[in-house]
Amino acid sequence: MTDLGKVDRAFFDEHIYPNLGAERDDVAIGPKHGVDFGMLDLDGTALVMATDPLSVLPQLGFDRAGRFALHIVLSDVAVSGLLPTHLAVSFTLPPEMTDAQFAELWGAIHEECEELGISIVTGHTARYGGVDYSWVGGATAMAVGDPDDVVRPDGARPGDKVLVTKGPAVEATGLMTTLFPDQFDLPADVLADAQSLLDETRTVRDATTAAAAGPVTAMHDATEGGLFGALDEVAEGAGVCLDVDTDAVPMQSGVREVCDFLDIDPWCSTSSGTLVMTVGADGVDDVLAELDARGTPVAVVGEVTEGEGVYVDGDLLEHPGVDPSWAAYERLAARAEE
Repeated sequence: MTDLGKVDRAFFDEHIYPNLGAERDDVAIGPKHGVDFGMLDLDGTALVMATDPLSVLPQLGFDRAGRFALHIVLSDVAVSGLLPTHLAVSFTLPPEMTDAQFAELWGAIHEECEELGISIVTGHTARYGGVDYSWVGGATAMAVGDPDDVVRPDGARPGDKVLVTKGPAVEATGLMTTLFPDQFDLPADVLADAQSLLDETRTVRDATTAAAAGPVTAMHDATEGGLFGALDEVAEGAGVCLDVDTDAVPMQSGVREVCDFLDIDPWCSTSSGTLVMTVGADGVDDVLAELDARGTPVAVVGEVTEGEGVYVDGDLLEHPGVDPSWAAYERLAARAEE
């Protein structure tokens, strides 16, 4: 098992995947390494669910921190193509968090949910000793809809095109430059561009827009392991091969400079907000047009073929395994405390 981040594939396959409790006929999509969500089919109604930890970053201000934390949770459901509809949330707060601070955080979450049409249906809120802001609980996002409208994580088919929005290391770049600006010896305009990417870590509207324009056959949020990790997981989930040209992938301003400064690989660094999609050839132009109308950078970067694995610029890709942005974040945080 990895020391930081998600358990590795070998541990998951040996210890978790074979031990999932009782088998039930209503489980249409269950846990699988690299798959964002699960789904129940309840007599013809789909209930899509995803559970994630919650982290609060006070340096962002509690309003912005609440919105950021919420959208990280919503992304794993949004890639089903269904708009999230319900939320269950549990807060295990540090003792030093004041009532006023939590009220500001909760108000921001409420406002985002209200704007998206999401109802908060249950939860738990308490303070506990030994807790810090790194992980303050967890949440389960849900979406209710038609099973036929769900974009399955294993749906990529030979002949589909591969589309990518926003590009690599969006979250890593935006988050670290926002939290630790004084540690980056970069031109002011580069730093400003990099910091602006923190607000690009949202996928809900992009995902549902693409799904409505489709046909989108598979969709994945490029979180831990970055864009390369997401590509590998899409290919593995569907048992297909992806051929990808990195020159075609969007690259946001500031990403290369920040990743070079940190000496991390942008292609393997977390990029929440970036979507990897496979789209039927007859729907590509519509998806591109609708996302472009939203102002979302997107490009066709490759195609799905028979076979297995991911070929990047002609070379077989290995899953990154470890996200280099974890160690970079730890280094920056340690220096900030000196």
